[in-house]
Amino acid sequence: MNPLQVKQALTGFLNEDLGFGDLSTALLPQQTIQGDFIAKEAGIICGQTLPQQVYDLLGSAHYEALIPEGQAVVPGDHIGRVQGDTATLLSGERVILNLMQRQSGIATATAQAVATLKDPTIKIVDTRKTMPGLRLFDKYAVTVGGGVNHRLGLDHGVMLKDNHIAAAGSITAAVAAVKQQAGPMLRIEVEVETKAQVQEAVAAKADVIMFDNQTPETVAQWQKLVPETIYTEASGGIYLANLATYRGCGVNFISLGYLTNAALPLDISFILKGAVKA
Repeated sequence: MNPLQVKQALTGFLNEDLGFGDLSTALLPQQTIQGDFIAKEAGIICGQTLPQQVYDLLGSAHYEALIPEGQAVVPGDHIGRVQGDTATLLSGERVILNLMQRQSGIATATAQAVATLKDPTIKIVDTRKTMPGLRLFDKYAVTVGGGVNHRLGLDHGVMLKDNHIAAAGSITAAVAAVKQQAGPMLRIEVEVETKAQVQEAVAAKADVIMFDNQTPETVAQWQKLVPETIYTEASGGIYLANLATYRGCGVNFISLGYLTNAALPLDISFILKGAVKA
């Protein structure tokens, strides 16, 4: 992750939560205290670099990760330990937990998807269906869980979907218009919904063809129409419950929107262990 973007985002999150200051913490005696982050359910841990970055923006504290990034945990596992002044630890608690719980939930969902598919020839990829303001963190969590990032944003590649094709008049016209304007390094992906569109996208020399909302059987049939020089992707209507049915369908990628828009946060708590004796 871009450290400048991370710092900017964390500063914004803290400003949102703190406002003009943490009234509850300000009324407490200030001393050096210690606390632990503890997993309350099984999953994959993600976000171990965030606590120290948050604490650095607030004051003085030292965070020690007790479990490596991307490792599985079970209830009761101590994820990390922090020591610092009262204000820093308590004022940063909620922002850290919100991000770490969400990222760990996404990493866990991604790892479950990879394990369920059990097809090393197909990469699990994410989508742009992320929470506004959290895309950087969401997409990083997907990689920790064993997935691969799709476009980070609209400026990260060309994807011609149904509305783009409708606006241009056809797949052929849309691809031609993009190729006329763009340089040779820009990859063009085309969304298709019919066999005829697959054939048109192949003829137009798209770089990637996405089979949208198709059954595993249809995906496997359409895959045979596409030369190996063109990447293929299955997307739409694919969830953990039916993911295994796409095993061996032949595509290069399967994109899953639910990884970032429906994954449940992993339950993690922060427990103070009291003051540290000088």
